[in-house]
Amino acid sequence: MEQAVSLRRTDAFEQQRSHLYGIAYRMLGSRAEAEDIVQEAWLRWHRAAPDEIRVPKAWLTTATTRLCIDRLRQLHADRAMYVGPWLPEPLTLEPSPPADHGTELASDLSMAFLAVLERLAPEERAAFLLHDVFDSDYADIAKILGKGEAACRQIVSRARRRVRDAKPRVQVSVDARTRLLGGLVQAIQAQDRGALLKLLADDATWTSDGGGKAKAARKIVRGAESVARFATGVYHRHISQITFHPVTVNDEAGVAAFYEGHLLSVLTIRTDGERILDVYALLNPDKLQGFELPAVH
Repeated sequence: MEQAVSLRRTDAFEQQRSHLYGIAYRMLGSRAEAEDIVQEAWLRWHRAAPDEIRVPKAWLTTATTRLCIDRLRQLHADRAMYVGPWLPEPLTLEPSPPADHGTELASDLSMAFLAVLERLAPEERAAFLLHDVFDSDYADIAKILGKGEAACRQIVSRARRRVRDAKPRVQVSVDARTRLLGGLVQAIQAQDRGALLKLLADDATWTSDGGGKAKAARKIVRGAESVARFATGVYHRHISQITFHPVTVNDEAGVAAFYEGHLLSVLTIRTDGERILDVYALLNPDKLQGFELPAVH
């Protein structure tokens, strides 16, 4: 009997595992942290008394979200001490998709979107994601956060406004993003600052995450002129030994830079389809480890 109950618990959890991991990853921006949260949710699930559980998905979503909120509060001090800008870890990094991969790219997993979420307080982030990404209603969010529905509506509204004000999300076609990424790479390889300026919005930014473990700018580079100068200068010394290859990063087109065949960095962009608004360069080797891309020479 006890074994049968345990098996049912296990089956119920496995049905929700991908959902729980999706919440945890978007909340924390880290694969390892998300895995730890899901494991802790699993342990609590199996320790919970039967009368505590009415709807398995609701119970597990609540437990996972609360664990993430607590973990974000703990991580705040660590990330405040991080060397240079902090960017989320890629969830997936794969060779470039075929041309018919899709007409629009996913936006709620993009590096740009996840980076903006870092500006939200833990409960704001949770409420916003649960409502706008996972379609939870305000009554459920209120139970999870232990607040009234009216308060949760205000939290979500405030968070949505902050996200939109920081980085308005624009749906961009695969072709447009690929064209701009290609232009960025060509201009860097040619060391052509003028070509870069034609691609960049006037207020474009370049964010580099080296985490103190790879050479990277320790502040966000702002303005087209500064970004163009930085983008050509940072690769100038070793440009003949660096190759760029299209990849898919979190279901979004990106570029991987290889130095003498070894993965050096991953670049993604935010764009309105006409100009590059922001460039995100992930160089921290800790965040790139574990991805097996084809050998590049």
